[in-house]
Amino acid sequence: MTTEELLQAVDWIKVTMIAVATGGPRINEVNAEFAKKYDEVAEELASRGVKNTFPYRDLWQWYERWSSGDMPSWQSRRSFVNGLADELILNIREASAGSITVATHEPTGWARVDRTVTEARKRLELATTEEQFQAVGLLCREILISLAQAVFDPERHPTLDGVRASKTDAKRMLEAYIAVEFAGSGNEHTRRHARAACDLAVHLQHKRTASFREAAACVEATTSTVNLIAIRS
Repeated sequence: MTTEELLQAVDWIKVTMIAVATGGPRINEVNAEFAKKYDEVAEELASRGVKNTFPYRDLWQWYERWSSGDMPSWQSRRSFVNGLADELILNIREASAGSITVATHEPTGWARVDRTVTEARKRLELATTEEQFQAVGLLCREILISLAQAVFDPERHPTLDGVRASKTDAKRMLEAYIAVEFAGSGNEHTRRHARAACDLAVHLQHKRTASFREAAACVEATTSTVNLIAIRS
């Protein structure tokens, strides 16, 4: 089970717990499927060494909890379940962060590039929501713009399509730089890698439904682009 599949399963458990406690389906109608999904999640969490914050494998146990008197309103039940889910999601994210390796970054001497790379990596470590993952992507965009501005020379690096590159057109500037500075058959592999890393970073930074793995991939691709170009510059 991938991390995204695990998170989807956690969300299903959360939604089902809320639904049966707020006028949704009867417990008998969904309890068997709930127990099966719970077991799948519990097994995956155990394999990752992640603490399971959902204490109820059986929805009747959950019923006894919410009907005990301290959760009389539907909102109180939603808040309780959301709290369990948020803690579990954070546990999963933290474990995933430890298993994904982002390329190391050595200072390039380009102060703004180095500063923003450091900030993006810090934000990635702390991000838990789609908006925060997208913010990591936007920082990666700023890194590429600063990188392009540091190395692009319009006289030496003509754009591939002949269109004048604006000061924030990182993709066009970097493609032009790569085409010239990594020219020649001996650099074909390096040139393809640099272009692919740049393309991935540009693509991921615009995703509104960004996930942790996508944000991590964006930081990886961006850092890889910076490292490759820093070596040549």
